[in-house]
Amino acid sequence: MDSKVSNGSGLQDERITNLLVFGFLQSYSDSNFHKELEVLGRELPVPAHLQEEQDDGLQTDGNRCGHFLASEERDSQGQEEIIQDIARQLAKIGDDMDRSIHPGLVNNLATQFMNRRLSEEDRRQCLAAALERVMQTYPTDMEDEKTMLILAMFLAKKVADHTPSLLREVFRTTVNFINQNLFTYVRNLVRNEMD
Repeated sequence: MDSKVSNGSGLQDERITNLLVFGFLQSYSDSNFHKELEVLGRELPVPAHLQEEQDDGLQTDGNRCGHFLASEERDSQGQEEIIQDIARQLAKIGDDMDRSIHPGLVNNLATQFMNRRLSEEDRRQCLAAALERVMQTYPTDMEDEKTMLILAMFLAKKVADHTPSLLREVFRTTVNFINQNLFTYVRNLVRNEMD
């Protein structure tokens, strides 16, 4: 295995996906998993200004309160802010997809995630199978990658809302699924927004 990650690109890739999924979940201020998300935010390598946003900067409608930032901080936070904006946009689209996700599918997925004997790969396959079922029933005019990305994060949100104690597992599995299957799409999304 060739591991030329001297520039930290592997860590950067995971950081982008962590921020995207965290930001997506953070968009739902009325969720049952709010406390679990706060804890996860402190454990993840999420920038401090986004943790503050989760802790006390989130208004009841899910929008951010304004925080004064020095210009150099704003520059260093550029990519994180762009990823957060993308996450919020995707969450808005995800709200429209809610009706296409059958509650029985969410219950089944949550039950599978509760099985501690399942490996991470098994969980990823369970998520992929649930995603495939939802994709078949969801007519869309969006590109497949975007639909799959939104639905994967929305399934994570639904499972965490159903059983908040599963947030950490479903978060990790969703990040891994996105990194394995959709990362080129995510990276291009971020790059296009930065240009």
